[in-house]
Amino acid sequence: MRGYAYLTAALAALSARVTGDDPERGDVPGWVMITVMTAALVLAILIPFREAIVSAVENALTSVTSGG
Repeated sequence: MRGYAYLTAALAALSARVTGDDPERGDVPGWVMITVMTAALVLAILIPFREAIVSAVENALTSVTSGG
């Protein structure tokens, strides 16, 4: 009987979450747009400066692994 009560409560909570107007739910299309714009910005920076970025990272890793 206890399992039935737990299942009923879980289904009620799920139903309220899906159909309710939760102010904390967020704006999904807005977050998708932000993610896509961020990816585009990263590509816009990476494409022209790829060699400089790779060189800087290699130099940083070499200085860390060689001890100075």
